[in-house]
Amino acid sequence: MRFLKGLVILLMITMIVGVITVVGLLVTRMPDANALPVLPGQITLPDGASVEAVTYGKNWFGVVTTDQRFLIFGQDGQLRQEIKIITAPSP
Repeated sequence: MRFLKGLVILLMITMIVGVITVVGLLVTRMPDANALPVLPGQITLPDGASVEAVTYGKNWFGVVTTDQRFLIFGQDGQLRQEIKIITAPSP
């Protein structure tokens, strides 16, 4: 019975050390995980467009508008491309 108790304690210590190691690795390997993207202070949307969603990439960010357009802006806030979103018909 003492042997089994010793094994359970050893397993508990091993699991605690393992969790601390995994958390430590996640913190040190992903230091920029919580970094916010660098966005310009202001952008100009086309007339009649209002924002529905925003996403970003490495050197660009995109705005989905309520009139079903995807506007791609550069880091400087200038419009690079406009894509019309066409939804597939429902089956």
